[in-house]
Formats: sequence, C-alpha cells, structure tokens
Amino acid sequence: MEKIIKNSSSKSYGPMIIIGSLFFVFGFVTWVNSVLIPYFKLTCALSVKEAMLVAFAFYISYFVMAIPSSFILKKTGYKNGMMLGLFVMAVGAMIFVPAAATRTYSIFLLGLFVEAAGLTLLQTAANPYITILGPIESAASRISIMGVCNKVAGAIAPLLLVGAIIKNPDEIDQVKAQLLTMMPAQQGEVLNELSSRLIFPYVVISIVLIGLGLLIKLSHLPDINDETSNALPSSSELQQSKSLFQHKHLLLGAVAIFCGVSVEVLAVDSI
Repeated sequence: MEKIIKNSSSKSYGPMIIIGSLFFVFGFVTWVNSVLIPYFKLTCALSVKEAMLVAFAFYISYFVMAIPSSFILKKTGYKNGMMLGLFVMAVGAMIFVPAAATRTYSIFLLGLFVEAAGLTLLQTAANPYITILGPIESAASRISIMGVCNKVAGAIAPLLLVGAIIKNPDEIDQVKAQLLTMMPAQQGEVLNELSSRLIFPYVVISIVLIGLGLLIKLSHLPDINDETSNALPSSSELQQSKSLFQHKHLLLGAVAIFCGVSVEVLAVDSI
C-alpha cells in the first residue's frame, strides 16, 4: 500500500484531474434535479407533491444502495467500482430517452433512481480513494479541492441544462399562458415537444459518462482494493475491531452530513 501511495504522489496531477472530473460529475448530476422538478411539473402536468418525487427517487437510491455498494467494491476494487458506477449512471441517463419520448413520469423516476444508484457506487469508491491517493498529511487538502469541483458543477449544471432545453428565458411562462387557451390535443402536442427536448442532453450525458468510465479503465490509476486500503499497523488492530457504533466521531459526522445535505437539497430543489 505504501508503495502505491508513494508512486501516485510523485505523479499526482493526472490522477487528481481524473478524480476531480468525477467529483464534477457528482455535482452536475445531483443539482440538475433543481431544473427537472419544475420542468416535469409542467410537461407531465404534476402537482408540487408529485414533482418532488424527483428528489425522493434520486436520494432514496442512496439509502438503498449505500451498503450494497460496499460489498460491490470489495469484489471489484475502487478503480473498477468507479468505472462500474459511471456505466450504471449512463444506463440511467439513457432511460430518459424513452421517458422523454413518451412523456411518462414513472420512467423518468426509474431513470433517476438508476442514475443515483450508479452515483452512490461512484461516490462510495471515489471519496475514500482520493484520501489514499497520496500522502495522508495532504488528504484533507485533496478532499477540499474535490469539494470545489463538486460545487462548481452544481453551480453551472442548471444553467447548462436550461440552455439546452429552453429557447429563451421567457419561454416557459409563454407556454404556460398558451396552454390555458389550447384544446387538450394541442396541449399534448406542445408538452410532448417540450419533453422531447430532454433526449439530446441526456444522450450527451450518457456518452460523457461512458467516456469517463473508459478513461478510468484505461488510466494508470492505482487499482486499490478494500483489503489493501484497510491495511493498518499492528498497533491499530484493536481500534479497527471496534463496532461501528463505538466510533463516535463517525456517527456524529454521519448526522452532520445528513442534516447538511437535507437543508441543501430542500433549499435548492424547492426554490
């Protein structure tokens, strides 16, 4: 393990850029939901409660896939796990194609769930991976840099998607006004056209995710498995054997992350 870390630290810029692109993906895929919620509300004629199922379908996947992801990574290792996560996300993005073509909300939700399942696996691999991709003394700095990549993507993702599906800033308001004077058949045609605009962006997203997965596969990132990364000095064996619930800082950190993400999601997705 020490040899891997030393070798990677001497040529750290390449791996850092690759992992940074993954954290960019985290932010992009997550915060684009803030655009999808009102867009689905219009195109699928939903109530506010129904539209917020976008956030539910996305984040419930984290709850469902968190523990299974750890077992998958034990089998695949971190590098292959990241590649697999990207490919699963690409499948989720491609599910948007039939969903947008048929304007079927349930298929959109399925696509979001699958996309988030892949993202869960990707994050479960990438978060610890960046901490061991170099000297432990600079692990906090690397995490901070990755956080910047994540938040930058979160800031620009809604703008990029809106730019891809909306022709002008006032179009949605104009469509809402027009729908009030249209017959049901005409309304369906307009909403179908709006829904179909999601096809091209999500095909592009899928292609990018597959490309990143292949980049991970072909790159020279150290292929670290779970057993290797957990190797500790003999003096720490007793600490390692503790029950999960005996690690107070871990539990408090989990509570802090839960509260922070809850407020963040509520603020962004409900604006």
